[in-house]
Amino acid sequence: MSGQLAQYLLSGITIGAIYALVALGFSIIFNASHVINFAQGEFVMIGGMTTVSLTGAGLPLPVAMIAAVGLAALVGLALEKLAVEPARRAPVVTLIIITIGASILLRGLAALVWDKKLHTLAPFSGSAPIEIAGAALLPQSLWVLGVSLAIVLALSWFFGRTLLGKAMLATSNQGVAAQLVGINVRRVLLISFGLSAALGAVAGILITPITLTSWDVGIMLGLKGFAAAVLGGLGSGPGAVLGGLVLGVAESLSAGYLSSAYKDVIAFVLMLAVLFFRPAGILGGRAAERV
Repeated sequence: MSGQLAQYLLSGITIGAIYALVALGFSIIFNASHVINFAQGEFVMIGGMTTVSLTGAGLPLPVAMIAAVGLAALVGLALEKLAVEPARRAPVVTLIIITIGASILLRGLAALVWDKKLHTLAPFSGSAPIEIAGAALLPQSLWVLGVSLAIVLALSWFFGRTLLGKAMLATSNQGVAAQLVGINVRRVLLISFGLSAALGAVAGILITPITLTSWDVGIMLGLKGFAAAVLGGLGSGPGAVLGGLVLGVAESLSAGYLSSAYKDVIAFVLMLAVLFFRPAGILGGRAAERV
């Protein structure tokens, strides 16, 4: 493998891990409620911007990160409680419009609370690149990959081993039956929004030292996370991870071998191709008739 190809692959896997986290947020909410939350990208922005502000105010990075994830989770809970729950019986188009409106509102509030400048965080463990197979890998990329892997494993354990996780899976498979056996479906939906928001915030924190952050960074990351979820199979956790990695690598290779001008187009070309030829996504998952 040439050093150039290795570089593109490592870069693609790094950004793909971020797309995977965002896509997992989409899948968790879709499974619990059949709602597609187009405000998911704003949780990425909240995580990054809040961490930048708190570290700038003098808080240690770990404390700032925990507070940022907690704030994003609270915003996610508020979104579900104040906007989605009152309209839970509304048509799917109405719910989509609600989440789009929430996205616009959160961006506006971010511009007021912070500013419209680009911000960054210092890398968690230095900036000296590490050479792997002739490619240079930033230490921050290892943080992205390691934390993403840890989250995927933790979610696998959560859904497979805990009562709450199994309740969420039961709700996603058959909501009415879940209610009949005593599962509080409303609480499951509320938790799914909080968990999804926390995942987005973690993604925002991890990527900020590499790509910077700003009040509107969530727009494109949210759209690409959605594209990754559709690519892998909307509602499928493993599909979200696979879709994110495929999308990240495809973007990196197209930018390297074709032109960086095509990088942002790749996500939507792949998503459209999947919708045309395999609507259920690479790994299947729940049918996406409510998209």
